[in-house]
Amino acid sequence: MLYIMRHGKTDWNERRKLQGITDIPLNDSGRQMAKEAAEEYKDVHFDICFCSPLVRAKETAKILLEGRDVPIVFDDRLKEMGFGTFEGVENCFDIPDSPIKVFFFHPEDYNVPVEGGESLDMVFERVKDFLDGTALPLVEAGKDVLIVAHGALNSCIVSTVRKLPREQLWSEGIPNCKLIRLI
Repeated sequence: MLYIMRHGKTDWNERRKLQGITDIPLNDSGRQMAKEAAEEYKDVHFDICFCSPLVRAKETAKILLEGRDVPIVFDDRLKEMGFGTFEGVENCFDIPDSPIKVFFFHPEDYNVPVEGGESLDMVFERVKDFLDGTALPLVEAGKDVLIVAHGALNSCIVSTVRKLPREQLWSEGIPNCKLIRLI
């Protein structure tokens, strides 16, 4: 089986600030979400957890798997999409002509990244490399694999596994601390 989970909430999530690769920790609400997820999914078997090295994902994975004999492997390919100069910007959907607005509402038209950021092609390339070279061979060998990462990154994983077109990038929704089974 292949599962994904998005990290718990952070102060920046609550303030609607774009996080990207900025390393923001969970807040108390996010830690509580992870504890509740640990209880809710305590009977779901995982052989291994691959996790983004960003602290909000690391904290989520550690809380989720506390007391379980599941190794957590941190992998840079699972970092959130980089949003460059828009990281830390609040309510970027409200900014007229915001390229981030295009990314979230029309991802098929987000072809040129913002200054200092990543394109969708770059993120999909990271995801494909991780899935093909690491996660899927384990799943094919009968292992139960958990990935703890981020909203945009996880949406790219879902899109890759389910072969969705770019305009459906957000169709699955990636709620905080909810387990999604992909395979």
